[in-house]
Amino acid sequence: MIPSRNIHRKAWAKVMLYLFTLLPLYLSCSSGPTNVQKTDQLPLIYPDYIGVTIPAGVAPLDFNVKDAEVVDVTVKGSEGGSLHAQSEWADFDVDEWHALTQQNKGGQLTFTVCIRKDGRWIQYKDFQIAVSPYELEEWGLTYRRIAPGYEVYSHMGLYQRDLSNFDETAIIDNLQIPGQCVNCHMSNRTDPSRFVFHVRGAHGATMIQMDGKREWLKAKNDLLGGSMVYPYWHPSGKYCAFSTNQTRQGFHMVKDERIEVFDLSSDVFVYNPVTHELLTDSLLMTADWSENSPVFSPDGKTLYYMTCKQQEYPAHYKDEKYNLCKIAFNPETGTFGERVDTVFNAVAMGKSLTWPRPSYDGHYILFTLTDYGYFSIWHEESEQWLLDVQTGEAREVKEINSPRADSYHNWNVNSHWIVFTSRRDDGLYSRLYMASVDDKGRFSKPFMLPQRNPQEYYERSLYSYNTPDFAKRKVEFDSHAAAREVMSDRRVETKMK
Repeated sequence: MIPSRNIHRKAWAKVMLYLFTLLPLYLSCSSGPTNVQKTDQLPLIYPDYIGVTIPAGVAPLDFNVKDAEVVDVTVKGSEGGSLHAQSEWADFDVDEWHALTQQNKGGQLTFTVCIRKDGRWIQYKDFQIAVSPYELEEWGLTYRRIAPGYEVYSHMGLYQRDLSNFDETAIIDNLQIPGQCVNCHMSNRTDPSRFVFHVRGAHGATMIQMDGKREWLKAKNDLLGGSMVYPYWHPSGKYCAFSTNQTRQGFHMVKDERIEVFDLSSDVFVYNPVTHELLTDSLLMTADWSENSPVFSPDGKTLYYMTCKQQEYPAHYKDEKYNLCKIAFNPETGTFGERVDTVFNAVAMGKSLTWPRPSYDGHYILFTLTDYGYFSIWHEESEQWLLDVQTGEAREVKEINSPRADSYHNWNVNSHWIVFTSRRDDGLYSRLYMASVDDKGRFSKPFMLPQRNPQEYYERSLYSYNTPDFAKRKVEFDSHAAAREVMSDRRVETKMK
């Protein structure tokens, strides 16, 4: 039976009535600013992205504007293209953002920000963001996320984040291995096919994953006197350097100082994951000095590390001051050179050096200077410094430093980007920041790791970030199987060569 034309007309009339009912609501939500009052002031945005440099294809730099009921933003590229967003915050479409940043690689994006406040529209002075010509060759980041605390491990985990969007997933969370601390993770030149981390606690172990195969090493070797921590891969993937530390902590009773970490002893060695041998040398395991935090040069022929004259702790904790040293390493034989050289004398400056990280192109070593000690995350005075390997000259990187603790940095594989932690946001929580590095070793203004609705995200977050590293691709890790393996206490024995 064929429906009559009258039935068609009635149905069509209902559809049109419904559409006209929705139209005013749609127009009220999507209409642009009218009767705008302009001001010469820049908008107060969170995070402060004004004047930063970003890689093309990074997640949208969503931001909030202070006192805004509605935020309206138009972004125009110096090489063409534009996008528009209107919401409670600057909430950009991911695909449109990617297209605009790719089109304007090496150029600039200009932001026109209007807010509605008390029923009136205000337009602020435009600001710019640069889109770097340097690619970010990595898929994302890995990092530890940890609740503030000291002796109780609480909730923590190793996580990874896709830098092209806001997706975060757990690599392993200590809710799967109750009472354990997961820390000290590292990939080989950002490639997670070689991945390592340490588990501290009653079921302690050092996990090494090579091409998808996991091994859990016995946490402590009696000949070492401590655990295998602070790992760093040899560029060949054949070795991994560690230090072994007898770590202690103490608490301050003065304002703005909370905790101090020091080592009763520490030594440096190299591990061969194929033979399970610990490659040691008397020059790296001395009685009167604490060797710590080893890293390989990009060509694999030099081992850098920190060293400090052993003190009586905790009485003389402020005398714990580290220099940067180096020793030759032969990757063919797995042997060390016959002498140690000082690369940077921080003690002569009355300072202590920590967290040395060579750029993968071999040009620089980025490190942190503090007044004493090496746990810079608890030192507000900690600053980032850059050493030119060829000239031996070092400078404070004022472009990225803040009045609060800046530390825990790593390079991306093409050595044009760094990620680091900073407490500059609120002085309490360490957040992740990224900055670009040009061919002359100059750094751009850092930008906070983007989040969707960042004000809400960071206000609700009870976690600090630390030990970040870039990841060439997503870390493939079976956390459920790994949790069973940790709790089983089946461990691979290591041996001294």
